[in-house]
Amino acid sequence: MTVELTFAHWLFLFWVVVIIIVMGLKKDPLVPCILGLVSVGWVFTHSFISGISTVFNALIVAGNEFWGIIVVISLIVALSKLLHDTGADYLIMRPVARFMVNPDIAFWATGIAMMVASWFFWPSPATALIGAILFPAAIRAGLPAMGAAMAMNLFGHGIALSTDYIIQGAPTITARAAGFADPSPIISASIPLAMTMGAVTTLSAYIMLKREMAQDSDQVAAEQAAMVRQEVGRDLNQASYFLAIITPLAFAVDVALMWLLKLTGGDATALLGSTAVLILSLGAVLSYGWEGLERVTDYVREGFMFGIKIFAPVIIIGGFFFLGKGELAKVILNAQEATGFLEDFGIALAQTVPLNKIVVAIVSLVTGIVVGLDGSGFSPLPLVGSVAATFDKAITVDKATLAALGQIAGVWTGGGTIIPWGLIPVAAITGVNPIDLARKNFIPVMLGFTATTIVAILLM
Repeated sequence: MTVELTFAHWLFLFWVVVIIIVMGLKKDPLVPCILGLVSVGWVFTHSFISGISTVFNALIVAGNEFWGIIVVISLIVALSKLLHDTGADYLIMRPVARFMVNPDIAFWATGIAMMVASWFFWPSPATALIGAILFPAAIRAGLPAMGAAMAMNLFGHGIALSTDYIIQGAPTITARAAGFADPSPIISASIPLAMTMGAVTTLSAYIMLKREMAQDSDQVAAEQAAMVRQEVGRDLNQASYFLAIITPLAFAVDVALMWLLKLTGGDATALLGSTAVLILSLGAVLSYGWEGLERVTDYVREGFMFGIKIFAPVIIIGGFFFLGKGELAKVILNAQEATGFLEDFGIALAQTVPLNKIVVAIVSLVTGIVVGLDGSGFSPLPLVGSVAATFDKAITVDKATLAALGQIAGVWTGGGTIIPWGLIPVAAITGVNPIDLARKNFIPVMLGFTATTIVAILLM
């Protein structure tokens, strides 16, 4: 199969390069994306009016692709705010703190608790939850503040956000861009990669931390002595205890049903979202009585404000990169003769340059890392998914594994493990310097990237 690269193709590639450079400079790429949509649409359709309309069409297409996951994330965040206000989140996590009897247990307990909380409630709410409840207990157990910050960061913004197995936000975006109908192929392909990345990163971080603790025991003792023994002040009532029991139980049942009934994609999202809104409604009424009718509106509004805030730039970025996929490009450009620009480049590249699994794996990894430098874990996902689809057209490769590798690289970088501007939430709640935290994470994450890329090459 041969393709003819037109001026529109090269113009699209030009804007891709511009967007990557802008992200590498830690600037938002929305203006280049919009200009790219206008110019490519104008050149392709030979109509300036159609070029302008391309922007709106792209936003509608991207919005339709992402709307389901925006809703479920918004509802989950709304529920997390209710749990925080009622003190139910404190009750849920309090038993874990009792097991922190030494620094070793504290590191892994803090990290695993952060991972689980992030899977269900996302890392942003989980950071506040773990920071308020488990961080003081970890310090009292002898874990340095930097160690607790590393555990929270690597397990939450690293493992949990890059896999996102419960809410399925990240794999849904990647899957849409890669051409899958649902995120299940990305999720399945990511399991061995995520296990490799998580194991190598956390184990190497733990070993490095233990060495530093042995060399600087006085600092650890000083932090431990400075931590005042105090409980988190919360006004608890019967509704708090009810929510603390029903929330984890309901989500555990959801996970079991997803596994037993093989629910994926939209079905799994619908189950989680419906569970969240039902618990939110019941919990608000039980906690506030008739006032709960108004409180539910406030919580939903706050949740959707968070969801739109996170996804607004992703919709615009995704809209531009969806020009790389044939079936979506037809809708965005309103032209049945349209083809996917990135897909065409992949075919042309394979005809002129020898490609192999090692090369495409490294390209996917580097793409995720570079685009993730803007500090947004989700910004790289439309591009890495499109890149995987492009190479799938060019050579024989496992598209899902390639996309999952790019997703891990992008989220671990942009989600906030090795760039200071992405580490501020965890650094702020633990009181450490974000630059120092990024420096501590750098070697473990790089080791993880190396091992994960090797595994991906073997699996492709």
